[in-house]
Amino acid sequence: MDRKKLVLLLVALVIAIGTALAARSMFTGNSAPEAVAAPVPVGPKVLVAQRALPTGTIITADAMSFQQWPEELVQDAYFIDGESDINQLLGTVVRYPITAGEPVTQGSLVAPGDRGFLAAALGPGMRAVTVPVSAKTGVAGFVFPGDRVDLVLTQTVRGEEGQDLKAAETVLRNLRVLATDQSTEQTSDENGKTVVRAFRTVTLEVTPRIAEKVAVAQTIGTLSLALRSIADNQAELERAIASGDVVIPEDATPEEEEKLIRTAIGRPADKGGTFSTGGDVSRFQRRSMPAMSSSGGGSTAVASTGPMVRVTRGKQTTDVPVAGGARALVSRQSAAMAEGGRTVPVAGSLLVN
Repeated sequence: MDRKKLVLLLVALVIAIGTALAARSMFTGNSAPEAVAAPVPVGPKVLVAQRALPTGTIITADAMSFQQWPEELVQDAYFIDGESDINQLLGTVVRYPITAGEPVTQGSLVAPGDRGFLAAALGPGMRAVTVPVSAKTGVAGFVFPGDRVDLVLTQTVRGEEGQDLKAAETVLRNLRVLATDQSTEQTSDENGKTVVRAFRTVTLEVTPRIAEKVAVAQTIGTLSLALRSIADNQAELERAIASGDVVIPEDATPEEEEKLIRTAIGRPADKGGTFSTGGDVSRFQRRSMPAMSSSGGGSTAVASTGPMVRVTRGKQTTDVPVAGGARALVSRQSAAMAEGGRTVPVAGSLLVN
């Protein structure tokens, strides 16, 4: 190859390489700078709410925890890890609503013994009533502030013939326990285990109407507590929605829906109670079932769990218990027919061919 051509080829190659390097440098310089994560400021741990804490919430161990917080955002009203003992806050009550993840301030909690403590523990429109209990009627001390209970009334009903009937009735349901005696917190031993102790009074959160019923119930008979399961909250919610007591609008926000559900779960109930009598417990109590007059028609219904016969004389109908079996039923039917009446078998009747 000619020497002149070789020189020209080398020069062209150098120019091409230089142009490529210049273009690369130009494009690299115009590219966006690489993002570098800013260092996270390290600050002290402050006490924050683990979940939404509405006004009146009694603080428990799972309601709050310490969390790292930027030092420049820490305020004097915060509870700082190492300076505050979370165990000292158990049993206190939320005075102002606290959202989940929000730092808990000293002014947002009110401690037992402070002015307005019980009023802060009550929900809007609610009242506090105290009922006397014993180890037998108070679930042997296994009831703590924040639990929910049913109220059972035990009384003696006197029948028409002077016979006494024992009866127990669940008069109120889903009542929140505010305090046992004058304590609003669970007591723990040096190992952190909850101490079960007997108490003589229990303070409950009720509506004004239910407060009147509790006052009257104390004069009728003996009141006992029945501890409710935590799982009953969902059942109460489903029952309230099915009955129409709780209506959630279709356009409700998640916050509004949560508030309605929380209100429904925590609402005391004075309807739909059950009852049991001595006749339901013992066959020897069936004879003491008193007659109860119905509200209309002049008919008389006799509460009994044994065989029954309904006797109609003119416009008056009477349910008569049969105590002697088939022979007694036949004799009662014969007597009724002899008096010009007619008999109609009802549920529980013993029919004889």
